[in-house]
Amino acid sequence: MSNTLGIIKWLADACYVFLALNGMWGVYCVIFTWRRLNQLSFRSEAAELEYVAEFETLMNARDYKTATERCDYDFRALPRLCLLMLINRNLTYPQLRQLISGNLQRGIMASIERSLGWIVTVIKNGPLLGLFGTVLGMMAAFGRIGTGEKVQPSQIADEISVALICTAMGLATAIPLGFILATLNNRTRQLQESLEFSLGRLLPFFQRNEG
Repeated sequence: MSNTLGIIKWLADACYVFLALNGMWGVYCVIFTWRRLNQLSFRSEAAELEYVAEFETLMNARDYKTATERCDYDFRALPRLCLLMLINRNLTYPQLRQLISGNLQRGIMASIERSLGWIVTVIKNGPLLGLFGTVLGMMAAFGRIGTGEKVQPSQIADEISVALICTAMGLATAIPLGFILATLNNRTRQLQESLEFSLGRLLPFFQRNEG
């Protein structure tokens, strides 16, 4: 019986480590996603519209060299896609549209969606790990009572209160990350919608009969 209680106590203590790792992974994913969105996005909608207007002017003048130089070494999402269009401008319009659409999803949005998926997993696992640790802690506390030893009620209360810390840690991870996830989802949708709008204006310039 004592061996079983020892294992339960060890697992309950290990839950603190799992909760800490879960929380740190969630924070890492948030930082990565936030930085990635900042890297891919323009500072404002006006700045993106200004870039699109400048690119349209270059396309009307068929100044592909200047347009390429304007896109090169710019690691935001729209300039990367514009550079890809310039490099592959000899493709047919359907082929080019398919290439850009695939690159948008696989090369740009996929990494963000993977990070968002991990944040969702962290949010779900936080309360579950906390509940698991609490249950194990309470099992250890009540198991001590079952041994028949003389135990002070204050000792049991202390052990149960410590066990409940696991639940508190899980909720402390899940609640703020839930709000942060909503913000990141909004920013991701905003990025995707702005890219689709801008590409809808720029892609027609690459139709074969205009190249």
